[in-house]
Amino acid sequence: MAGSRVAHATLKGPSVVKEIAIAITLGIAAGSVWKRYHWNLQRKTKEFYDMYDKGEISVVAAEEE
Repeated sequence: MAGSRVAHATLKGPSVVKEIAIAITLGIAAGSVWKRYHWNLQRKTKEFYDMYDKGEISVVAAEEE
């Protein structure tokens, strides 16, 4: 049995192209989430100021008696 060999997985170094592709994908995904968050925040701010300009809301608390 001295001649029998077992196939072992050979470890290779990182694939540069694969790592770059993964980094680009993760960067685009994170950037998209960030951009959507800021678009939503900008939309809420614009809606607030539009309502404020129309007089539908006020920043002064109403006095209760």
